[in-house]
Amino acid sequence: MPTADELINAHTADRLATVIAAAGAAPATALRDCGALLEGLAFSRRVTAVKEAVLADLPDAYPAFADVVRAALRRADFTGWMTFPVNAAVSERALEDGVFEPALDLLAELSPLLTAEMAVRPFFGADAPRALDRAMRWTRHPDPHVRRLASESTRPRLPWAPRLTAFVADPAPALPVLDALYRDPSAYVRRSVANHLNDISRDHPGTAVATAGRWLAEPAPTTTALVRHGLRTLLKASDRDALALLGHDPDVRVRVVGPDVCTPHVRLGEELVFGYEIANTGTRPARLAIDYVVHYRKANGSLSPKVFKLTRRDLASGECWSGVRRHSFRELSTRRYHPGLHRVRLQINGRPHGAAEFALGASRDAAPAGVSSSPDRHQERAVL
Repeated sequence: MPTADELINAHTADRLATVIAAAGAAPATALRDCGALLEGLAFSRRVTAVKEAVLADLPDAYPAFADVVRAALRRADFTGWMTFPVNAAVSERALEDGVFEPALDLLAELSPLLTAEMAVRPFFGADAPRALDRAMRWTRHPDPHVRRLASESTRPRLPWAPRLTAFVADPAPALPVLDALYRDPSAYVRRSVANHLNDISRDHPGTAVATAGRWLAEPAPTTTALVRHGLRTLLKASDRDALALLGHDPDVRVRVVGPDVCTPHVRLGEELVFGYEIANTGTRPARLAIDYVVHYRKANGSLSPKVFKLTRRDLASGECWSGVRRHSFRELSTRRYHPGLHRVRLQINGRPHGAAEFALGASRDAAPAGVSSSPDRHQERAVL
């Protein structure tokens, strides 16, 4: 993950000043001066500082402001993260001046340089029906970046952005945007649609499953994968309707052996290794969503479960599948580990099976307890 300094820094501000000056806002004094103010600031504060400099250097009236931005758009050196605070400046200046559709059109032009969904979202707070009308137009745009803008800007819970509280309460107004895009030829767009559906599932699981069901009734070859990703939170939570929609019967008849822990004592920086075996004991083929759950020890000694994907398998009657999973405890930055007994459990079509304990200890170089870390990529070795 790039740091704030790598994304927006004094060099970024200086290059943007050169672009803006050449586009008609010479001498871009505020932009040239703001670079010195960025040292030590978090990313959001850097964006705000550069945005305010853009607003200071460009004309006050929106039409002249937009002319400079469009002139910048014609320059090859207007690119990358320097465009992000410009998007924010367009949004702020337009809404201050009561400009709506023309500003959304300009943000759509900017979005292929660096997605503008953050800058679009304030327009939904100002007038959601008008903003939705523009988003529906974007679903028919030839550029996949603009089509994706339609889905991302309407997400109820877009990461790193204020929630669209109206769509959290009722996602229905934005569903036509997703209906128009779920069969999009671009994987980039479809990924956004799946993430939007996952947002909906957190507050309205019934709506998410019903929407996915409609799509599966009129699918593209890519629709099942999109739906699986879009319902991932519900699948991990063993939602029966979501599992059933994708053919995973929670009551499937299986024999499960394991998890058999091969590493009962794991140190930070090492891997938990466990084996498992699953057999279809029913008389019909079984479609299995096989996950595992690591119950992490918390500071107060209680255990907190987190579900990880293991594999998806279709097993004929009597067929058996076995494998070995390696789960890393390498020290990273997004999970705080606590030493002591942990637990691992298998989960088949949302139902728990088996459980085994293992002990987590300090790393071999004696890292103190509570080191921040997160699971690394996981690998599976199948044994047939």
